[in-house]
Amino acid sequence: MKKNELNSPIERLLNPLQEFMHAETSGGIVLIICTIIALIWANSPFADSYHHLWHTYITFDFGGYILKHSLHHWINDGLMVIFFFVVGLEIKRELLVGELSSAKKAALPVAGALGGMILPALIYFYFNAGKEGAAGWGIPMATDIAFVVGIMALLGSKFPFSLKIFILALAIVDDIGAVMVIAIFYTADISFTALSIGAGIILLLIIFNRLGVRSLIVYTITGIALWLAFLESGVHATVAGVLLAFTIPVSSRINTIKFTAETKKLLDEFDKSGEHGENVLTNEARLTIVQSVEGNCEKILTPLQRFENMLHPWVAFFIMPVFALANAGVTIGSGFTDALTNPISTGIILGLFFGKQLGIFGFSFIAIRLGLASKPEGVNYTKMYGAGILAGIGFTMSLFIANLAFPSEELLNIAKVGVLTASLISGIVGSIVVKAGLRKV
Repeated sequence: MKKNELNSPIERLLNPLQEFMHAETSGGIVLIICTIIALIWANSPFADSYHHLWHTYITFDFGGYILKHSLHHWINDGLMVIFFFVVGLEIKRELLVGELSSAKKAALPVAGALGGMILPALIYFYFNAGKEGAAGWGIPMATDIAFVVGIMALLGSKFPFSLKIFILALAIVDDIGAVMVIAIFYTADISFTALSIGAGIILLLIIFNRLGVRSLIVYTITGIALWLAFLESGVHATVAGVLLAFTIPVSSRINTIKFTAETKKLLDEFDKSGEHGENVLTNEARLTIVQSVEGNCEKILTPLQRFENMLHPWVAFFIMPVFALANAGVTIGSGFTDALTNPISTGIILGLFFGKQLGIFGFSFIAIRLGLASKPEGVNYTKMYGAGILAGIGFTMSLFIANLAFPSEELLNIAKVGVLTASLISGIVGSIVVKAGLRKV
């Protein structure tokens, strides 16, 4: 067993950022591919099949309790719950041990995120106040971390690590804001009965946590019950994913001292139980020892980390790409120019592109000047401004909020045009500005 393989559980325990960014970078590429496929499909001779597919109804009958929704609805209210659950796990981790774990660490990303949410919303509101698109003010508030991380990777190793941390922390604060906006402003009629059941399930999850329950199966089954309660409550079901994440335990079954001692003992036994280079499968004693080491590795990881490690690949390589495939298909026809100049898309484009960069940089600059926060090490203001532009890539979360804001297919398509256009412009211009900043000493 190689040394880096032995240390990998501890490395993931102390610094999960590298693993997270690797998955998000690769996932971002898949996300782009699925977006292109959706756009081509929706504008091809097979466009009808694209729309018919997502409007296919799927029914589940649980002893008389019937759930009947379109495939599009199952993706946005079902699969995306898992996405929001992972977002919640990331938020909890950052609040406990990451860049949001203290006021000093959190000051800069919080300031930047606030500016990056407030100014885009105000710009959108300016163009749409009192009009049919007024409900979409939350759309330009969001940042798509998968796309942003992918672009950071493409910019190469010269991209400052401290700036990456700043953007990731800012995106997580941004996610907190988006979840609050969805929970408070984008809800249907409230069913207090269902909401009360949901509250009871959350209380049960907290009790499980306090009693030291560490089984992922227990939290998964109870989490499904919580999702069903929120599905009927009127509060958007994805909020259940975030609430569930905050009940997941963050303590492991064994501490690092016991893990190190037991693992060293097992490795000594492993060396004595066979010859160097021997196939483990032919040595039952060694196979048993390896399984014991694997068990220790699982015990040192907290339930939060185990859920993250297990679900990140599914979110990055399946859930988000499927969401893009189902939601990014916009018909680009003769009405595209009209859609592009509609107040809804204008507000989204200007909000995401100008609002994000000005809000993030402006609030961050003020926080630094007032001594409330420190500029990331090795980062000049050009790089920071470029990072603010990159944050204008809204995509996943912006499309998600657009679906909640506009039941009308016509208004939703206009919003999609705005989101896709703003994200494309932000990605290109942000990359150029950051590269210019990287050339400066």
